[in-house]
Amino acid sequence: MRNAEAAEDVVQEAYLRALRGFSSFRGEASLPWLLSIVRNTSFTWLRKNRSRVHAEYQEDLCLSRDADPEVQSMRCERTGAVERCVEQLPADFREAFVLREMEDLSYREIAAITDVPAGTVMSRLARARARLAECLTRSASKDLSGGRIGS
Repeated sequence: MRNAEAAEDVVQEAYLRALRGFSSFRGEASLPWLLSIVRNTSFTWLRKNRSRVHAEYQEDLCLSRDADPEVQSMRCERTGAVERCVEQLPADFREAFVLREMEDLSYREIAAITDVPAGTVMSRLARARARLAECLTRSASKDLSGGRIGS
């Protein structure tokens, strides 16, 4: 959602939808069912609020009490590079990547959430990882050629 308040609104709306639809839930896997609702609620919110979406700086991802300023700066640059590269992934690749690598869901769970075959999930993940590696390599090359290292 790129905005904490928007994410809270979406989660609240998704929980309301899940509560309303709980009587129709059939099955054992409640997490994919709930995340499907969250996913669809997010897409609906994004369609309605496209102009309000903006990125927030998350200082806590970069800063650490036990690291010196140079280490903190490098960590923040790496974090920013990863975030930028993930954002550049096509939406279906990004969704599969985030659900697998950040939410630690299984291929089967991701397939259920996104309503695609598990083979498609695996393909999207492989392509997402390749594009992410490519982007991070380009980013590191720009940092080196930009005079940041050793200057």
